[in-house]
Amino acid sequence: MNLMIPAWVDGSLVPVEKLEAHERGLLHRAVSVFVLCGDDVLIQQRAMAKYHTPGLWANTCCTHPHWGEAPSACARRRLREELGLEGLDLQSRGQLTYRADVGGGLVEHERVDVFVAQVSVRPVPKPDPDEVMATDWVDMRELARRVERHPEAFTPWLRIYLTQHADSIFA
Repeated sequence: MNLMIPAWVDGSLVPVEKLEAHERGLLHRAVSVFVLCGDDVLIQQRAMAKYHTPGLWANTCCTHPHWGEAPSACARRRLREELGLEGLDLQSRGQLTYRADVGGGLVEHERVDVFVAQVSVRPVPKPDPDEVMATDWVDMRELARRVERHPEAFTPWLRIYLTQHADSIFA
């Protein structure tokens, strides 16, 4: 896992190994994608082999851009790699920042570029089993109810997105 991601160290954006960024809780770049079809959103359950938050439900796709990779290119790449989805029209919803303990002494402290793809027909995901163990299309109101009833089943960042940033992401 020697992936170098953009992180801020002493006020400068520099390449840092991904695990180190999480161990030190460094602010780093990230990308999150939501694929929407009407009122439904595509969510994924993270594979059990993931080094943090395995088995938890998350938004459609989230990742870290490689050093020098544009956020939109990163979003398209991870949709393809994680879910086998290509050709979606991604619209930027701007940036947001959050910090969350993700267990095992790791911290996600991210400045996230958020993208939304509105589709008229649900694409059929072809998940990479090393990344994703399940997917589900769920109505946004039902997703909020599930998160409220069983927050431990969802990643910290998805809970933060839904409770603190829903207006800017889904408006």
